[in-house]
Amino acid sequence: MDLGQMLAQTAARNPDKPAIIFNDQTTSYAELDRRANQVANALIARGILPGDRVALYMQNIPLFMEAYFGILKAGAVVVPMNPAFRVGEIGYMLQDSGAKAILSFGPLGQIAVAAAQQAPELRDVIVAAPQPLPGSLSWAEVFGGGVPDTAPSVAVHPEQLAVLIYTSGTTGRPKGAMLSHRNLISNNEQVMMVPNAAPQPNDVLWLALPLFHSYALSVGMNLGVLNGITFVLVDLASPLLGDDTVTRLVRALGLVQKHKCTLMLGAPPMFVAWTQIPAVREMDLTSLRYVASGAAALPVKVMDGFQTLTGAPISEGYGLSEASPVLTSNAAGPVVKPGTVGPAIPGVEITVVDEQGNEVAHDDASIGELIARGPNIMMGYWNKPEATAETLRDGWLHTGDLATVDGDGYYRIVDRKKDMIIVSGENIYPREIEEVLFQHPAVADAAVVGYKTEERQGEGIMAFVVLKPDQTVTEQDIQDYCRSQLATIKCPRRVLFRSELPKNNTGKVLRRELRDDAAQIVAGGDSA
Repeated sequence: MDLGQMLAQTAARNPDKPAIIFNDQTTSYAELDRRANQVANALIARGILPGDRVALYMQNIPLFMEAYFGILKAGAVVVPMNPAFRVGEIGYMLQDSGAKAILSFGPLGQIAVAAAQQAPELRDVIVAAPQPLPGSLSWAEVFGGGVPDTAPSVAVHPEQLAVLIYTSGTTGRPKGAMLSHRNLISNNEQVMMVPNAAPQPNDVLWLALPLFHSYALSVGMNLGVLNGITFVLVDLASPLLGDDTVTRLVRALGLVQKHKCTLMLGAPPMFVAWTQIPAVREMDLTSLRYVASGAAALPVKVMDGFQTLTGAPISEGYGLSEASPVLTSNAAGPVVKPGTVGPAIPGVEITVVDEQGNEVAHDDASIGELIARGPNIMMGYWNKPEATAETLRDGWLHTGDLATVDGDGYYRIVDRKKDMIIVSGENIYPREIEEVLFQHPAVADAAVVGYKTEERQGEGIMAFVVLKPDQTVTEQDIQDYCRSQLATIKCPRRVLFRSELPKNNTGKVLRRELRDDAAQIVAGGDSA
C-alpha cells in the first residue's frame, strides 16, 4: 500500500465520516479523497511525472491535506515547507529540491512567486487566493472545473520517494531527508503496536502542530487517515482566533472542549504557555484520553503543571525527521517516567554507543550517542552523499543526540552532540541546566549555550532567560539559584534576559542564533 491508496481505502470504508473540522466546516473522507484525486489529475495534466518534486507551502488548512495526498496520488514527491519561512529560505529549498511546482495559499503566494526566481527548474506557482496573483496560476482554474475526481492511473511503488522533508536547520543549512511510502507507513504501523498511542476509529484529534513538520505530518495526518479518525485542524496563526498569542492559545484549546477531542499532539511551547494562563483552569478537557508531546524536550515541571491543570496525562516521546519520525514513547512502556522519552516503540531497534561504537552501560550516568535502525529509517539526504554516509553507517541511523538508557530500557535525551559545552575538559549538557532554570519560580522559558573564551577552560556557559509576567530577578539571583542546585562548573557565568527565545514552528530553540548572540556579546567587549 502507498499513502494515496491509504486515503482511498479509508474513504471507501467511511465515505460520509467527517475527516476534517476546520472553522466549523466539515469535510468528509469521500470529499477529501475526491479533491485529492482532482489535484493529482490536474498535476499530471500539467506534466508532473512520477518522482517530480512538488512543494507545499501553506498553513494548517484542509487544502494542505488535499494537496498532500493529491501530489502523492500523482506519483510525485511532496516537499513540505515551513509557512514561517520567507523568500530566501523558500528559494533555497525550491532550488535544492529541483521542484517543478509549488502550491500555496493566500499571502504566502506572494512569497512563493518571489522565491520562484531562485529556482530555474520550477515551472508552476499555483496559489489559492481571492484575487489573481501576478506570476502565478489560480488554484480554482487549475484544480477546479472539469478536472476528473476519480483516482489517476499511476502506479506507485511503496519503495518510491514520497516526502522530501527538510530538517529544521537549528544547527546549519537544512538538508532534505528522503522518506519513502514504506518508511512512513512502517512508522505508522509501529506506532499502532503501542496500545495507548494507537488511534481508534472514533477518536477526534486536536491538531495545531504545523503539518509541514514530520511529527504532525506522520503521527498526526498519516496515522489519523490510516485509522479513519476525525481531525480538528487548527491554524494557530489565524486571525479568527484573536490578535494576541494568549487569546489564540486559549481559543485554540477551547476547541478540545467544543469538539470533545480525545487526542492531542502538542509541543513544549504550547504546554509552557497553557500552564501560565489562568483561563485554562476553567476548561473541561476531560474528553482527552491521550496527549503526546514531541518535537523538542519538555521540561518535567511543565509536564507536571499541565497535568495538574487539566487532568490529562502527557506522554513524551522522541524521534526525528530521518526516522519518519517516531523512535521512542513513554506510551510504549508499562509506566510513564517523567524526564525520559520512554522505551523504543515496537519494530525499531535502538542502542546508545560511545565514541568507539561500543554499547554503554544501562544506567543513568553512561552517556553516548543514540543510534537506530528499522524500516522507518530514511533513504538518505537529497543530493548529499557525504552527509548520508556520515549519518547512515552499517545500517544504523546516527542521530547526533546524546542519551542514557536505564535498566528498564527507558531513554533520556541529554542533548545534541553539537550543543554540548566543554568547560575545563568536562562535558556539560545544556538541558540539565535548563531543567534547573525551569524550576525557578520566576522563569517562564530558558535556553543555555556555550561560547568561546580566552581562558584555559575553553568555553563559558551563557543562559538566556525569559521571565514570567510581573517577575523581577537579577542575574546574580539566577546564578545563586543555579549554584544551589548544580556543581559550580555547570552554572552560567552570564545570564541574559530576553522577552522571548528564537524558536522554529515546533518549539525547538534555535541555539545557533543564541550562540551567535553570545559570540557578539563577547566580541563586543562585554566580558563574559
